[in-house]
Amino acid sequence: MHLRLHLILVLVVCLQWETQACEPNQTQNGCKIYGTSCTCGYGCKTEYIYKTRRACLNALRERSSNVCVRMPCLRGICIQTTQDPGFTCKCEGTGFYGQRCEKACPTDQSRGLVFPHECIVI
Repeated sequence: MHLRLHLILVLVVCLQWETQACEPNQTQNGCKIYGTSCTCGYGCKTEYIYKTRRACLNALRERSSNVCVRMPCLRGICIQTTQDPGFTCKCEGTGFYGQRCEKACPTDQSRGLVFPHECIVI
């Protein structure tokens, strides 16, 4: 009995500490994306940003349909697009160019090479 009371007291203190970590008007019931699923509970608005499970699931579905999550660019920044293949890689400043920033920029300027725009440093 004493152990049960101790556990309940610890739980209450932890819950109060968690909700006190936020400003008083910044707590809410809500959901958040945790890994590959939605977890709902009570806490800071900044942590539980979705007010409903449905809103959380919609955000999770949108995130999983984002091609850039699979990191198709070898370097640079991936930007999701509506045209095939569904993304473009911004290679500027990486020293590489190509659809996935996979080709090294040429370094020999004496041969009259045409440099890809990603390779020109201004």
